[in-house]
Amino acid sequence: MAVPKKRTGKSAQGHRRANWKGTVPETTICTNCGATVLTHTVCTECGTYKGKQVSKKVVKTETKKEEE
Repeated sequence: MAVPKKRTGKSAQGHRRANWKGTVPETTICTNCGATVLTHTVCTECGTYKGKQVSKKVVKTETKKEEE
């Protein structure tokens, strides 16, 4: 099993990690409702994908109890 002889310094570790860069996920606009959606995914607002309804969006409605 490979075991390092000496501990890697913070500078060398920083040089190695300098090439890693996070990327912002690509987004697009839903053609049905206009919401911002990740590309190649179902719209979370209306449940459509490529203009077709693929899932139902469950909307919870809160009913107010009328006080007497």
